[in-house]
Amino acid sequence: MPENREGTMFKKLSKAAVSAAVLVAAAVTTLTPASASASASTASASAPLSDARIAAHFDLTKGQTPENVALAPDGSAYVTFAKGRQVAEVSPTGAVRILATLPAPADGGVHTPALGFPLTLGIVRAQDGTLYFLYATGTADLTGVWRLRPGGQPQRIAALPANGLPNGLALDPCSHTLYVTDSVLGTIWSVPTGGGTATAWSTAPELAATGFLGANGLKIHNGAVWATNLDQGTVLRIPVLRGGRAGTVHTEATGLAGIDDFAFTGHGDQLLAALNGPGEVALVQPDGSHSLVLTSADGLQNPTSIALRGDTVYVLSAAYLTAQDPNLILAHLNE
Repeated sequence: MPENREGTMFKKLSKAAVSAAVLVAAAVTTLTPASASASASTASASAPLSDARIAAHFDLTKGQTPENVALAPDGSAYVTFAKGRQVAEVSPTGAVRILATLPAPADGGVHTPALGFPLTLGIVRAQDGTLYFLYATGTADLTGVWRLRPGGQPQRIAALPANGLPNGLALDPCSHTLYVTDSVLGTIWSVPTGGGTATAWSTAPELAATGFLGANGLKIHNGAVWATNLDQGTVLRIPVLRGGRAGTVHTEATGLAGIDDFAFTGHGDQLLAALNGPGEVALVQPDGSHSLVLTSADGLQNPTSIALRGDTVYVLSAAYLTAQDPNLILAHLNE
């Protein structure tokens, strides 16, 4: 991207970090690359997380800023590289294979809300291997939900408003519904997995932005849609009512400045949250209290997403603000 546009983007992101944080919207599966390098860990064996280490480095010059991830049963991971406009497969040995590069908008993406550059965001994987992911360009012809079937070509299956920023993505396989957070419009959209018209599922005020980006990370958990709000530093729970309607929003945690994506640990409603701007990972308890379990000392570079496979935690960092080392960190989750 042209230097002046990138400079504008970093100014916007830096401003957001002062107030709360940075860009949108899980992490990688059992990746154990042979070239894994060690990083100093701030966690001991008795801490919630231990043995943190950098397991993979991505190429910033190629736009490999990992934004979101979907895990595969064979140990592969499907990652969106936001600035590269790409979907990639990362093998268990750490090899990166680009599966798709999305078309650049005619205007270069300068009208993409809040950011000023086109980017790929949330991604999920269906049981049959189909990938669904989000693309934001600020143009009506490209912004929306995209699908990539194994061996196929990417195609848009649902348009989303060009003046919004589709960010987090979650799949409910039971109802064949995709849920999408819009960080600019403060909306959660629902879209059939077969494609079609997007419906505003919730426009609750708790989803709104207050300066930069609002609703961000997204998960389906225990009969509810869970979302984060980056500007407000909150974790939100919205029950799914009969007929698929949205229930009343419950604020489950506050004080999480710069919260991006998150993942449940498997212990009830306990979750791990990526705090993008601060460069930290927090362990959030069901009562809303939280503690820091990873920091920049562990190699975090503006973490964007988290995933778990067993007791291994995967944290992706996009280096949006640090502009140094987008990477994957692995850590052990202690019982």
